Amino acid sequence: MDMKYIIETENLTKKYGKVTVVDNVNIHVPKGKIYAFIGRNGAGKTTLMKMLLKLISSTNGNFYLFGEKSEKIGQNIYRKIGSIIETPGFYENLTAYENLRLLMRLSGQEKKEKLKIALEVVGLHNEYTKPFSDYSLGMKQRLGIAASIMHEPELLILDEPSNGLDPIGITEIRELLASLSRDRGTTIFISSHVLSEIEQIADVIGIMHEGRLIQEIKMSELYNCKRIYIEFEVSDTAKALEILRKSYGITDFQVQGNILKVFDMTYKSDVINKTFVENGLMVTKVNENKEDLEVYFSKLIGGEGIA
Repeated sequence: MDMKYIIETENLTKKYGKVTVVDNVNIHVPKGKIYAFIGRNGAGKTTLMKMLLKLISSTNGNFYLFGEKSEKIGQNIYRKIGSIIETPGFYENLTAYENLRLLMRLSGQEKKEKLKIALEVVGLHNEYTKPFSDYSLGMKQRLGIAASIMHEPELLILDEPSNGLDPIGITEIRELLASLSRDRGTTIFISSHVLSEIEQIADVIGIMHEGRLIQEIKMSELYNCKRIYIEFEVSDTAKALEILRKSYGITDFQVQGNILKVFDMTYKSDVINKTFVENGLMVTKVNENKEDLEVYFSKLIGGEGIA
C-alpha cells in the first residue's frame, strides 16, 4: 500500500444479517491532512471507524493503517492512534487531571508532562481541578480530545467530535483540530453530518450515503465543482422567466420566491438586468455567486441533503 495514505480501505464491507451497513468502501486518507467523512446519520460512518479500530470485525474487504494490512495490525500500530468513538466516558467525580492520569496508568504509562501538555493543547490547563461533572459539554468534548492526544498520536480518528455543541464549542473544536494538523502534522480522520462544521478545515472529503462512498474529492477541487450563477431579486419572476426564454434562450435557472438564479453565464448580469428594467421589472438585487456546498451535496445524494 502507498504510504502517502495513513488510512486506506479496499472494498471494506460490513453486513448485519441481510443488511449492508458499509458497502465496498474505498477511502484514502493522506498523511498529515484532515479528511472529513461526511454523510447523514446512519450512512455507515461510525461503523467504518469501528472496523478501523477493530472494535467490530469486517464482513469483507481489507484496510491498511500506516501501510500495514488489517490482519497484521497490532498494538505497535494502534499506539500511534488516538480516537473518540461516540461520547467520551469519564468518571464524573474525578477532575480532568485525575481522569487523564487514570487513563494513562491503564495504558501502562505515567508521563505527567505529556498529560499537562494535552490539557494545554485543548485549552483546559486552567480548568483541570474541576470535577468532570462541572464541565460544559464543550469542555467534556475537549477533554475527550485531550485523552486521545496525550500519547502524541500520529493519527486521530474522531466520530462527530462536535456533536451537541453550541456554535462557540464547535468553533473551539474546529480551531483545535486545525492547529493539531498544522502545527503537529497530525493526520485527522473526522466524521460529521454537518458540512458547515468542517468545510473550513478539511483537505479531503469523503461522502457516504446509505453505506456507499459516493465521492472522494480534495476540498480545492470541490470548490471548482460548484456552479457559478447570477442571482436577481425581481418584482415578477414569471415575467422575468418569460424574458429570459424569449430574449436570450436561457432555460437553466431556479426560482425561490422573488429570487431568480440564472446558471447560464452566456450573458453578463448588466445586460440581463437592463432588459428586465426596460420591460418594466423592478430589480432590487443583482449578485454573482457560487452554489452552496450543501446544495452540491444534496444533488449528489439525490436531493436529501447531508444534515
